[in-house]
Amino acid sequence: MTREERDRLVRQYAEGYDEVVRSLEGFPPASLMAHPLPGKWSAREIVHHLADSETVAGIRLRKLLSEEYPVLQAYDQEAYAILLRYNLREIEPALDAFRAARASTLQLLELMSEDDWTRSGWHPEHGLYAADRWLQIYADHAHNHAAQIRRLRAAVPGG
Repeated sequence: MTREERDRLVRQYAEGYDEVVRSLEGFPPASLMAHPLPGKWSAREIVHHLADSETVAGIRLRKLLSEEYPVLQAYDQEAYAILLRYNLREIEPALDAFRAARASTLQLLELMSEDDWTRSGWHPEHGLYAADRWLQIYADHAHNHAAQIRRLRAAVPGG
């Protein structure tokens, strides 16, 4: 990955929280738990997923930067959504957690050296997993979910 590509992805990562917040603007609060698209999460579930995913992602990057060839833990996002009761919890604390985790990790991304970007470990689902692969995954993660929230909003009454 070139320096320019990496810089573009870091900027995209930095904009992810704001993109999610914008996607929630005008979303009818009573419909946050709605499932208008079969087989898709509700807006509330997406926000909780982003908070948990960002927390896990931050730990993964920290392990890549501080351990020699770490094994990065996978998790079952569907089980999290059910067992952690995503659809029963308010979104404000999750939005706060998502914002804070992303802001803290962004500080690291902006300080990483060229050597830091080459550090790698092992992910049970992705195999060899380096910091630049981490960035490719998470740079657009929030944007993808913001687009999903917009599709949900368009599908709910009053959206």
